[in-house]
Amino acid sequence: MQEESVVYGCIKDTVYSDESAQFHLHRATNQQVMQQLPSVEDWPLLSREMFSMPELATDLDGSNTNVVHFGTSYKAVEYEWEQWIGKFESMLKQMYWVSATVHLDTELNGRHTFIWESEEEFHVPNSGDLSVRCEWSRESLVF
Repeated sequence: MQEESVVYGCIKDTVYSDESAQFHLHRATNQQVMQQLPSVEDWPLLSREMFSMPELATDLDGSNTNVVHFGTSYKAVEYEWEQWIGKFESMLKQMYWVSATVHLDTELNGRHTFIWESEEEFHVPNSGDLSVRCEWSRESLVF
């Protein structure tokens, strides 16, 4: 039996009213952190290929938010989940962000949602401790 786990989510930065210097600094810093992750070919728990920061869409009001999307599947990653969380938080500590959400969908243990929220306007790289809350749900089959 293959125990597949799917991990996906997003990291959101603050909303900017225009493409300011701060906007570009945050975007460049976050892209650099993701590019420093190992390649998927090295079999790491986190790889640069699983993260994406798309180009900004044209926006009518000039507001922009940097959003990092990520996702991949593993074979039973929940057995290494503490290590995965440790690597993810290590990456978050180096980035600018307002919130981060990770969904862990497992065949055996249901769905878990992990949420990090900055206590300030946004998280500044290499500052402060991170706190996470976890929500768990499991769908049961009714016969």
